[in-house]
Amino acid sequence: MASELCKTISVARLEKHKNLFLNYRNLHHFPLELLKDEGLQYLERLYMKRNSLTTLVQYYITLQKIIYTCAIGSLVKLQCLDLSDNALEIVCPEIGRLRALRHLRLANNQLQFLPPEVGDLKELQTLDISTNRLLTLPERLHMCLSLQYLTVDRNRLWYVPRHLCQLPSLNELSMAGNRLAFLPLDLGRSRELQYVYVDNNIHLKGLPSYLYNKVIGCSGCGAPIQVSEVKLLSFSSGQRTVFLPAEVKAIGTEHDHVLPLQELAMRSLYHTYHSLLKDLNFLSPISLPRSLLELLHCPLGHCHRCSEPMFTIVYPKLFPLRETPMAGLHQWRTTVSFVAYCCSTQCLQTFDLLS
Repeated sequence: MASELCKTISVARLEKHKNLFLNYRNLHHFPLELLKDEGLQYLERLYMKRNSLTTLVQYYITLQKIIYTCAIGSLVKLQCLDLSDNALEIVCPEIGRLRALRHLRLANNQLQFLPPEVGDLKELQTLDISTNRLLTLPERLHMCLSLQYLTVDRNRLWYVPRHLCQLPSLNELSMAGNRLAFLPLDLGRSRELQYVYVDNNIHLKGLPSYLYNKVIGCSGCGAPIQVSEVKLLSFSSGQRTVFLPAEVKAIGTEHDHVLPLQELAMRSLYHTYHSLLKDLNFLSPISLPRSLLELLHCPLGHCHRCSEPMFTIVYPKLFPLRETPMAGLHQWRTTVSFVAYCCSTQCLQTFDLLS
């Protein structure tokens, strides 16, 4: 097998192949033959599906020390990389050097996290990390400005970074079979995002109303559970209880007529430095706590009625899916509701999802 592998790689190098298929080779280590001499500098598509790779990191021993290197980082012209169906536990930071990468498939591995350097992949269009052990996604993922298709099915996610709502090109987001209890308030606000699948997240009982009129998959959500299982801020309407994102500090009602002082200050700062100066970098961590400074850069959400940014408090309004025209599409396979998150009592009273 080793000689056959070397022959395949040698031919690809000599003939300047752009595609290299190393699927089903029972590989346990990344083949260093790819890096010898000048390597495969013309390689654009590398397929290594259904092997037994546990890492992309290799090492070699010199007289003085052991030197570790990430093999994949040298293939800088790669546009497509398929490492699905291996046993990868780690993706090394050098993945961020593949600046031409458009399609990255890491499904069916044993990944517990992705390195922040994934955010350096500005040309990335497709990312499939389904069936792994991910607990969260890197917040820098929102820097992948070309990302159109993100698949994170069958992981262990309990939340989605609100920064993902800033992805300008995201068209399809699939997060089925996780542990989600809430979704970012702004999810669906982008016109580009048209398909969202969150099936089989039993803790998930509320969908941001921005997702109304999008293509939604939510079967198996909203199953009855003990409230003690999820320790999050929540609000109830009738017999329904919906969990809110962890960043929400307070829940307003139609009887509240004065916003908290912190919320007023944050909105004032936002309008001053964002709307007028167009530059939030004017503020430094010295002038504001880091958590508040981050909120100014990426608000908790925007009012579903008037688009006013919100930072600490929301005014939620519930619209059970069974009372909308979409109920028939799901045939009672879910008990989720759409939730409109408003910025004030006035917007809360005037917002109507069905009008």
